[in-house]
Amino acid sequence: MGFETQDVERKTISILRVLSDSKTPLGSRVIARRLKDCGVELGERAVRYHLKLMDERKLTQLVGRRDGRVLTERGAEEIGCALVKDKIGLAISRIELLAFRTDFDLDSGTGSVPINVSLFPNERFNEALQVMAPSFAAGLCVSDLVAVAREGEILGELVIPRGKVGLATVCSVLINGTFLKLGIPIDSKFSGILQFRNYKPLRFVELIYYSGCSLDPSDVFIRAKMTSVSKVVREGEGKLLATYREIPSLCQPVVEKTVAKLKEAGLGGLLIMGGASEPVCEIPVELNRIGIVLFNGLNPVAAAVEAGIEVENYGMSTIIKYKNLIKFEEVSG
Repeated sequence: MGFETQDVERKTISILRVLSDSKTPLGSRVIARRLKDCGVELGERAVRYHLKLMDERKLTQLVGRRDGRVLTERGAEEIGCALVKDKIGLAISRIELLAFRTDFDLDSGTGSVPINVSLFPNERFNEALQVMAPSFAAGLCVSDLVAVAREGEILGELVIPRGKVGLATVCSVLINGTFLKLGIPIDSKFSGILQFRNYKPLRFVELIYYSGCSLDPSDVFIRAKMTSVSKVVREGEGKLLATYREIPSLCQPVVEKTVAKLKEAGLGGLLIMGGASEPVCEIPVELNRIGIVLFNGLNPVAAAVEAGIEVENYGMSTIIKYKNLIKFEEVSG
């Protein structure tokens, strides 16, 4: 009986998370599909059953039979109080899921790539574009390809709320997804603050491991205003967002070719690839492995926050078709 209760609770939390990630009401069919994308097998009929129980607990609210359900205040609180074991490793799980959904083809230049979604106040978006432009021009990101959506429009799978403008930036999980399809093992270690000196990366001064974090580490750093991206652009000194991965040293030749192909498509974000078992940015590397440091796709957005512009970030959010991305200069120009 206890096991059954725990299982119901786990499914309830999964449904609440799906509703929490949506800005619009969702029906049982859409919820079931999104749960499957997250590795939770729950049919449409079972979802309806759980939603009925959740309505009785006032965790969800029905908004018309066609519109579906929305999260209540109590439901949002329930997510925050979810079982600790359900929170551990959430960031690394999101990376793995996004990597699996990434299907960009290096040869044809088609398919989907992972993105971060940042929401800006409509009245300050043009100002934000001007602030972010130098960071994109300096290449302190994964790609200068972006997508923009206004209120009511959809960016990836996120509906842009009222009074906001959404900006999609390519996420560093692109490397994971590309390597996964090629059979290259990659270990995502952490996201951190990388110190620059004389326009060159020096060392990591702060880091958060993905395996023990339930939030997107980059958003934590941005909210805490720990970056100085604009200063790095202007003076070559400062701190920006970067991520760290490791690969087997035997894979280096294939990785180098893959990174070169990504660069041809305007993608990548590779900052440093070390040598076998050699420390990278003062991070020790295990035997027969190579450390890789990648730019974080949210660096330009961090520059906007540094300028006092309010931004709501959904890091490692979803995927978007590569063909729907455009050059940043086309937006800012």
